[in-house]
Amino acid sequence: MPRFAANLSMLYPELDFLDRFEAAAKDGFRAVEFLFPYAYAPAELLARLQGNGLQQVLFNAPPGDWDGGERGLASLPGREAEFREGILRALDVAVALDCPRVHVMAGLLADATRREEAEPVYIDNLRWAAEQAAQVGRDLLIEPINTRDIPRFFLNRQDEAHRMVEAVGALNLKVQMDLYHCQIVEGDVAMKLRQYLPTGRVGHLQIAGVPARHEPDVGEMNYPYLFGVIDELMAAGQWDGWIGCEYRPARGAVAGGTSDGLGWLRSLPNGDRTT
Repeated sequence: MPRFAANLSMLYPELDFLDRFEAAAKDGFRAVEFLFPYAYAPAELLARLQGNGLQQVLFNAPPGDWDGGERGLASLPGREAEFREGILRALDVAVALDCPRVHVMAGLLADATRREEAEPVYIDNLRWAAEQAAQVGRDLLIEPINTRDIPRFFLNRQDEAHRMVEAVGALNLKVQMDLYHCQIVEGDVAMKLRQYLPTGRVGHLQIAGVPARHEPDVGEMNYPYLFGVIDELMAAGQWDGWIGCEYRPARGAVAGGTSDGLGWLRSLPNGDRTT
């Protein structure tokens, strides 16, 4: 059955970041993900994880100047040295936190004409990064992101991401399939789950309601049906991973807002879906 991880960068915004680990554990989560760990000592994060019985399942490699609008370095010509430095830093943290996977953001195209220049840089960077990750037993993930949330992002579609994985040819490079982004860009989500999960190239799933990125029971997507599709694929041995809850609670930073909005999780059949 699907296993759900709390995304601590988005959930529990009413709490300081380090207090979100305890809140997630109290709500029954046994795993967490977040965007970036670099503002904290790994030992401090590890203590929060271990103290609350949590597993770290995902975080992002350094994205460049995030506050300045950058969204990854992997496809940016001329930034290769900075990209490599960031990957090594991320892998050190992944080992320290016993986190099995790291998401590598592709970056923004200066304009549409730069794609031919960016793609070989992207593939070469990912091939090098996957080699480094393999040496420490980690997977790297790439994620198609919709152009409404992040205009000019290099990677937007599932088929593009899988083509890149095949081009790199590394077994530990996989796709991070966010169903929110997939629905906005291309739809037909159930069939894409059936198409891609059995390939072994999907390393992680994420969810949010569409269109406003709130709880998965708000908006146009029928998540109970999609969870059933994932259940079916898992029962057939075609996928076994975590689903990151990467959404913005509809009640924002209201005290208890995140927990109050977890009715969608508590109502799922077959018992506890967080372990």
